Amino acid sequence: MSEGSSQQSGGSPLQTERGSTSISDSVVSKIAGIAAQEVDGIRMGSGGSQAVSGILGSITGGSSGSQTQGVSVEVGQEEAAIDLTLTAEYGKSIPQLAEAVRRNVANRVESLVGLRVTEVNITVSNIFFPQQEAEQERQRQLEQQRREQEAQEQQRVQ
Repeated sequence: MSEGSSQQSGGSPLQTERGSTSISDSVVSKIAGIAAQEVDGIRMGSGGSQAVSGILGSITGGSSGSQTQGVSVEVGQEEAAIDLTLTAEYGKSIPQLAEAVRRNVANRVESLVGLRVTEVNITVSNIFFPQQEAEQERQRQLEQQRREQEAQEQQRVQ
């Protein structure tokens, strides 16, 4: 067996003599979204879409939509181009955050999927304030506790 027999010469690791592997756009979107969120100071999507997904997540108990929210991909046989819309933390350098996201997304997609990332375009659509988020979360928890106590009292009355 020759050295090039497991892959076509110069080809993608997804195209071998034993068959080809196709990666769905949704898989690349999810990996890109997760990779972007691994960078401290980043939230995916715009402020409005984050609020809607937060409300839905609290109702349904899940947050799977947040992984692909704000992610658009074009996937070819050997390459992928990725567009991200995100929210950055106030007080952090947006160019540095964008470069960290770009680097992490490209590394993750290339290593996990085997596609060469040709570009990662980033749109920063909003900023967030961590202290404000922490206070809102505390208020949500207090409200949830209050509802649970009311429900328990209702059960005792009946």
